[in-house]
Amino acid sequence: MMNRTEQLILSLATPVAQEQGIDIWDVEYLKEAGQWVLRIYIDKEGIVSIDDCEAFSRAFEPVLDEKDPIESSYTFEVSSAGAERQLKRPSDFEKFIGENVEVKLYKTMNGSKSHIGKLVSNNEEVLVIEAELGQLTFNKPDISMVRLRIIF
Repeated sequence: MMNRTEQLILSLATPVAQEQGIDIWDVEYLKEAGQWVLRIYIDKEGIVSIDDCEAFSRAFEPVLDEKDPIESSYTFEVSSAGAERQLKRPSDFEKFIGENVEVKLYKTMNGSKSHIGKLVSNNEEVLVIEAELGQLTFNKPDISMVRLRIIF
């Protein structure tokens, strides 16, 4: 769930991203090693290159300077969403039905806090994957994170 600052940044970044033919995958504004970091993850069809990240950063920095949505000092980073990106929004899950995911849990289930399988379904209450041992159903409050998983 995005906080207010992240939602504001998303609303400012989306038009800039659209102009460049990319999507905003996620926005994080968090404290790391005692310093605030604003990190925007971008995505597009194909591979996101370092040039894509640089171009978006250059285009968005003037917007950040003009609107000045964050009062304190922070480090601004732009990154690719990555092949093993975290799934957060319902649309993320819908897009990747049938793909391999890793489900991380707060508590152990079937001897593990981490389960890998093909994403079968997702709704407000449960997430279902097809794992080696069969179908597994997870209650949403028990899930700490879900990310795509590349299996070679």
